Amino acid sequence: MTDALTPLESRVLVVHEDDDDPAKCTARKLERFHMAELVDEREVPRGAVLLHPFADQALSPADREHLATSGLAALDCSWKRAREAFEQLGDRAEPRALPYLVAANPVNYGKAFQLSTVEAVASALTILGRRQDAETAMSKFGWHESFWAMNEQPLAAYAECADSTEVVEAQQAFLPED
Repeated sequence: MTDALTPLESRVLVVHEDDDDPAKCTARKLERFHMAELVDEREVPRGAVLLHPFADQALSPADREHLATSGLAALDCSWKRAREAFEQLGDRAEPRALPYLVAANPVNYGKAFQLSTVEAVASALTILGRRQDAETAMSKFGWHESFWAMNEQPLAAYAECADSTEVVEAQQAFLPED
């Protein structure tokens, strides 16, 4: 365990940009339950896995060592300014994109790739072999069952992959046909 107050085995950090309604902010709720640390971008440890929607490499189980040594980092900001916000983080961490998943949160319900911070964190933890941590984090949100129901199959498939290339290949089975 990372800290006696932390109910998660994994270290989760969130760079919080204060772009959203505090009442709907999943990162702040994770912090209230001691499941995430809200940090400044300079506090993200080198080598941490950074959930980054514009990264060239997909998150995969091959990133478990980064999680174990430096933690998992997410950026909580408005989707409207996400590209700019991620550029400001520079090269402090190991940027990884999540594969195809669908949001269950009330703001972006049913939208692909529009996950809330807690959904992104839970997805990453699941792919990285920390399902119990993922379930603990999601359990604080009333829509957690919908999230798992909508994403159970893809998350299970991604967690079985060896590396980023396999994750990208696996997601093809879940992408909607045009």
